[in-house]
Amino acid sequence: MNANPATPLLDTVHSPADLKQLAPAQLPQLAQELRNEMISAVGQTGGHLGSGLGVVELTVALHYVFATPRDRLIWDVGHQAYPHKILTGRRDRIRTLRQPGGLSGFTKRSESEYDPFGAAHSSTSISAALGFAVANKLADKPGKAIAVIGDGAMSAGMAYEAMNNAEQAGNRLVVILNDNDMSIAPPVGSLSAYLAKLVSSREFLGLRGLARRIARKLPGPLHRAAHKTDEFARGMAMGGTLFEELGFYYVGPVDGHNLDQLIPVLENVRDAPEGPILVHVVTQKGKGYAPAEAADDKYHGVQKFDVITGEQKKSSGGPPSYTGVFADALIAEATRDSTICAITAAMPSGTGLDRFEAAFPERAFDVGIAEQHAVTFAAGLAAQGMRPFCAIYSTFLQRAFDQVVHDVAIQNLPVRFAIDRAGLVGADGATHAGSFDITYLATLPNLVVMAAADEAELVHMVHTAALHDSGPIAFRYPRGNGVGVPLPQVPERLAIGKGRIVRGQENMGGAKVALLSLGTRLAEALKAADQLEARGLSTTVADLRFVKPLDSELIRRLMASHEVVVTIEEGAIGGLGAHVLTMASDEGLLDAGLKIRTMRLPDIFQDQDNPDAQYDIAGLNAPQIVETVLKALRWNDTGLGEARA
Repeated sequence: MNANPATPLLDTVHSPADLKQLAPAQLPQLAQELRNEMISAVGQTGGHLGSGLGVVELTVALHYVFATPRDRLIWDVGHQAYPHKILTGRRDRIRTLRQPGGLSGFTKRSESEYDPFGAAHSSTSISAALGFAVANKLADKPGKAIAVIGDGAMSAGMAYEAMNNAEQAGNRLVVILNDNDMSIAPPVGSLSAYLAKLVSSREFLGLRGLARRIARKLPGPLHRAAHKTDEFARGMAMGGTLFEELGFYYVGPVDGHNLDQLIPVLENVRDAPEGPILVHVVTQKGKGYAPAEAADDKYHGVQKFDVITGEQKKSSGGPPSYTGVFADALIAEATRDSTICAITAAMPSGTGLDRFEAAFPERAFDVGIAEQHAVTFAAGLAAQGMRPFCAIYSTFLQRAFDQVVHDVAIQNLPVRFAIDRAGLVGADGATHAGSFDITYLATLPNLVVMAAADEAELVHMVHTAALHDSGPIAFRYPRGNGVGVPLPQVPERLAIGKGRIVRGQENMGGAKVALLSLGTRLAEALKAADQLEARGLSTTVADLRFVKPLDSELIRRLMASHEVVVTIEEGAIGGLGAHVLTMASDEGLLDAGLKIRTMRLPDIFQDQDNPDAQYDIAGLNAPQIVETVLKALRWNDTGLGEARA
């Protein structure tokens, strides 16, 4: 890489080993160069900006103090790890972030030895770090595990479950609590910085250990009093009593942007004879970039943007987003029905529920990164006569599957699940794809599962769910904009388990092909039908709307009157296709020589790309639908059927 006059220090750092060659006095300049490089890169690629800007100095300090990659550095969620990627040999590819074939927007084990654990869902870092630390302890290997977890991620119970078991790791485990939003600490000043340095020092810890050993020899009441004196002396000065109760030695708060404070504290923690230790670091999300600092969301996630002005490149307009359509439809339902309420798990803007909250603040609940709680909370609301809509991304609802089973489905409680980001999601890649919800929901008794083919259908499904009181119901819809179908003035209540014919007729004499679509692949199914008709193959297209319960009557008629039936869905194996095949098997329809083909997402975790390209790779666009039909019919290039096997 050619030297850049704007980044003379950063140009010399190709790995943490190079970083350690710098003098401490040079590190603030390196941090500023690193911040500027990140802003420049994300301006070209888009992605998560604010979180990474907030941990630039922390990233520099951690790699400067600890012996990575031997010491395992684990970033919770991983969306703040862009500066980490630049410092660990990936600067030459940093402008490929979230691009096809490029760097992941999260940490990824296959990408670098400096990414020991892949993360894109929240609150996993402490559990994983505990695993690394205990494994090293059992194998008598050197190396610590450092988990960097944001204050928002501490709203998830899994973080506390891990901390409650962390004592087994001893001083091999370090947790960095990155407090950048919740302001759970008093303002960071010179006194708190001095105290943090003091209580993390080897001398203090040594004296504390001696005092503990002496206290153990005291009679019970005096022993307990000595313990409380130590705990509350530090608690009054610094806070952290909760973490102490969970077995951590608490240090902080420390200014996360002051390397003169950070590095001595981290060095003390690195060399501490006791543990585990939690270091409370206070940072500012969006730090060092004025447009991010001024924005309400601190530029958490951005499109490509102008680095000078901060102006993000806007989409070219077009139909409304599915998320926006859902939000407006739910507000309309809540205006009519005062029992409707809405729950999200730390994604109010992502699910559109920020708009619902503005309209009905007392009926909107953001429970934090706690999907399990969100679902059971919704179940409690439903059991008491409310009509809750639980709006959660498909990929995050996976985290609450047990609650969906036990707290909702078994009890047949009318919780409404609005499943955003269903199907493939583009630049966020495999970790955020909504690939599995059809499979894991449609297997459950009592649960009704719908998929919207377009934005008008989504409005109908919100209305249908609002009126469905006999049990749980779910509807899924993708990321991005709709297809331009006019929105209905008055929503329709759909008959449960009934699909619709959108091309052709149910009983077509001599018809060849029936395409059974679920969800927004309907547009591609209609394109495929046009191409098949051009080849002389009469084609019926059905939008099934429901995968649970199936419209068995409609499917049965289509199977009886068509030679080939193809199911098409934006979900993994085990979904619509599996249910249709099971029905055909149970009813003996396969014995009649009917050709059934199932089209679904491939049995892989697909890499990031734009959604159209992802669906092309998955084989779910019109050309692949046509190819599937022709192969089933053994149709050759001249349009003549070959001899049947």
